Amino acid sequence: MKELTKEQLVARALEEGFVKVGVCRPDAVPEAAGRLRAFLDAGRYGQMGWMAEREGWRGNPAALWPEARSVVMLAEAYTPAVDPLAGLKQRDRGVVSVYAQGKDYHDLVKRRLKRLGRWMVDVAGCEIKVFVDTAPVMEKPLAQAAGLGWQGKHTNLLGRDLGNWVFLGAIFTTLELESDAPEVSHCGSCTACLDICPTRAFPAPYQLDARRCISYLTIEHKGPVDPELRGLMGNRIYGCDDCLAVCPWNKFAVAAREIGYAPKVGLPALAELAALDDAGFRARFAGSPIKRIGRDRMVRNVLYAIGNSGNAGLIPVAQARLQDADPTVAEAAGWALGRLLQPQDDRVGLDGESC
Repeated sequence: MKELTKEQLVARALEEGFVKVGVCRPDAVPEAAGRLRAFLDAGRYGQMGWMAEREGWRGNPAALWPEARSVVMLAEAYTPAVDPLAGLKQRDRGVVSVYAQGKDYHDLVKRRLKRLGRWMVDVAGCEIKVFVDTAPVMEKPLAQAAGLGWQGKHTNLLGRDLGNWVFLGAIFTTLELESDAPEVSHCGSCTACLDICPTRAFPAPYQLDARRCISYLTIEHKGPVDPELRGLMGNRIYGCDDCLAVCPWNKFAVAAREIGYAPKVGLPALAELAALDDAGFRARFAGSPIKRIGRDRMVRNVLYAIGNSGNAGLIPVAQARLQDADPTVAEAAGWALGRLLQPQDDRVGLDGESC
């Protein structure tokens, strides 16, 4: 075994394909617990009960693994090559968030983290634990503490040399490493991300109400979506990139290096997706993060998009789902049909304005 220097770690992480790396201590975000508690007290987590169930660990990274002495935070770019908002104009097609266009990032990032972690163990004889999004780890505050960037007014991480199209991974280690200086906000007076949000999901800068966020509604929310919000979802059927896409710091965004993030889903036809059964859904989205929401939730989202399309040609598609075995899907089909049969002047468009 030999000593592992910070410079060696950074160099190896960049060789592995990460675009930026920083280090902080597990106790570097003492404010996180209070912010999480305020978020939970306001009920802004919606149906994501797991956020409250592991509040102690989520709010205090040092409690997650007391033996850890350092947290290595890593960023991996998935920057899109084209404007992700362009598809919003193609109302007969569904818009899928950029992060879900390719292979499941959980698998790709974790594989890279494990390789880097094994190298750390081999060189320094330390212990490690790796995390990618699924554990009770507040990656964004830790990434800011490690100097990767800052949480913008849209609450996502962005950096002056990264933009905001990044996945985050964490390696907790027993190794003592020099911490980096934390980053501070450089959002200034810009409110582009807040202004573009279709559902007004930001009660204030740097605050998010998940219950109004289209990413939450299309991915995490079970059952029917509030009718007040359905018309504002447009043709977004999995996630929403609006607040990310308009960030001015993206002019410095790093190009994606992982070929697995190359878009495969594209802009699928709503009629095709609405006709999927469970087996067809699983085959269509094998290896994609989309698979986690299941067929019924996807078809529900698709039917909301059909209702927002203003395309009378999709009426038979909605009618075909009126007797669906899933009651939420059947209700969504009825809502979509009612929208499509409304007089043109009464219909609400993608931006919540009269078509």
